[in-house]
Amino acid sequence: MQISQTKSFSFRSVANALMLLATAVLLLSACVPTEQAQPQAGDIVTAVIGNLSASATASGQVQAARTASLAVARPGTVTDVYVRVGDMVAAGDALVQLDTSALALNVAAAEQTVRLRQSSLDQLNELPAEADVTAAEAAVTSAQASLDQLLAGPSATQLAIYDANVRASQASLWSASADLAGQRASVTDSQIQVAEAALLSAQLNLQRAQDTDEDNPTQQTYDALMQATQAVSSAQARLDDLRAGPDVGAAQGSVAAASARLDATEADYTLNTAAPTDVELTQSQSQLAQAEATLAELLAEPTAEDIAVAEAQLEQAQLSLADAQQALADATLTAPFDGVVTAVSASPGEYANGIVVRLADSTALEVILNVDEADIGQIAVGQEAVLTLETWPDTDIPAEVTAVAPNATTTPGSALITYEVHLQVGETDLPVRLGMTANAQLITAQRENVLLVPNQAISADRASGTYSVQLVSGDMTTAVLVTIGLRDGSYTQITSGIQEGDQLLIGDTLPVQTFGPSSN
Repeated sequence: MQISQTKSFSFRSVANALMLLATAVLLLSACVPTEQAQPQAGDIVTAVIGNLSASATASGQVQAARTASLAVARPGTVTDVYVRVGDMVAAGDALVQLDTSALALNVAAAEQTVRLRQSSLDQLNELPAEADVTAAEAAVTSAQASLDQLLAGPSATQLAIYDANVRASQASLWSASADLAGQRASVTDSQIQVAEAALLSAQLNLQRAQDTDEDNPTQQTYDALMQATQAVSSAQARLDDLRAGPDVGAAQGSVAAASARLDATEADYTLNTAAPTDVELTQSQSQLAQAEATLAELLAEPTAEDIAVAEAQLEQAQLSLADAQQALADATLTAPFDGVVTAVSASPGEYANGIVVRLADSTALEVILNVDEADIGQIAVGQEAVLTLETWPDTDIPAEVTAVAPNATTTPGSALITYEVHLQVGETDLPVRLGMTANAQLITAQRENVLLVPNQAISADRASGTYSVQLVSGDMTTAVLVTIGLRDGSYTQITSGIQEGDQLLIGDTLPVQTFGPSSN
């Protein structure tokens, strides 16, 4: 009986124990704190190994890392504009064309000058042609002979020729004059009287022939009448000629021509027999000197100075050509790099002078941030950053610090001091546009595989400059000094004092977990 009671007690005890255990489990489950975004006072947290980074935030606008305000090199009239705002261009593409008509002429003239200068230099370095030397020597010989003859005067033979020419001209004049006088004396009064008688006789014969023809007209009488008429005409003409006098026009012309020839031969005699004048000597000597100088120039080798001058002239001509060619090339405004056209301020027909196109490199974007002076000391070139755009706030874009301004930026009426920080926008599939607002998180420091605890678990003693944590051991806590490193908004790096897995109390009171009372 006792045994059966004992078994019965044992069964009830086990059942009661199981009920108590289940109740305890439920109570414990209810008392275990749930996971919070931030630990609260009284929570127990664990020191863990993880990665930590500190950052600063700022915002700015998306800009092109490289821009260009393109101006025409020289003023001119616009003939063509090849781009519009928003056009994508490649380096070297033509953007604006100025008028080149005058510039092309300048290039042609400069090219001609270069050719002439090159020819002059080549001639200095070349030997003279044999034909040129022969001609120059002949010119010297001729000029010398002319001067010698001028100084020596005419020879006896030449004097005889000049004198004979004068005598022949005089004889011609005398002969022509005698002929004229003879013609003028060839008509006499008796000749006129004979002619008058002959005319009267012819007239009487004509009258008889007319009468005969009227009385008995026949062919014979008609022919006689015609002959008598012709005889009267001839007699009248002869009388008229005698009364008019002889025709001396030809003879007078011969006299004039002979007189002119005599004047010419006498002048030639005087010219060739007189002593040379100073002017003639000077001219002849000058011709000889010029011929000798030409020959000497052909035979003489160029001096170093001559070659240097010719080379300098050629170089100057080449520089002028290069300047003209550059001016012609500058008339075409081209893109210095790949990019997008952001402004165009020229139209065909306008006179352009200054900036006409603005270009931005859309392949290299940057964001310029104004970072508070409190954070600028932690930012350096090469640091990583994360960007988000207002248009796509949930998409991170990698970035990197490329420049930090050395001088501060101040805002009038404000005590805020900031520094410009340039971020290079990394690769992204988003269609990022210039001018978009960007928010940046600048990673100022990073630690990997370090011991981390929540910031709330650390107590700071400002007076002593020390830090401590409440280390949990069972139902007891112990204040332990620790050294800290990097921290962000949630966690702090612990460099000494505790180790991974240690339990830490936030605050100074352990959490109380109450279980429901047992039914026994």
